[in-house]
Amino acid sequence: MRTIELLYFDGCPGYEEIVPVLRRLAADASAELTLRAVDTQEQAERERFLGSPTILVDGRDVAPADGQPVGLACRVYRLRDGRPSPTPDRDDVRDAIRSAL
Repeated sequence: MRTIELLYFDGCPGYEEIVPVLRRLAADASAELTLRAVDTQEQAERERFLGSPTILVDGRDVAPADGQPVGLACRVYRLRDGRPSPTPDRDDVRDAIRSAL
């Protein structure tokens, strides 16, 4: 079974916005969705946490960001049309899940 992990920290609104989307995409793909809180800087470094929300499909980030620092921060994504967003483009998430299948 494919796995989708949502790494987040409490207080970041972006993760709450993407949860219903991920639940629907996981169900459509027969994948398991796991939500995992990152609570400390040490845990962020160990997990290579690039900010909240971070979405991993089978361990791979749906929006890799080389050079972005790890830590407890809200992550900023770029949508396909170039606008900044607190969540990744839903089509990028969907494509990452499909390519993992």
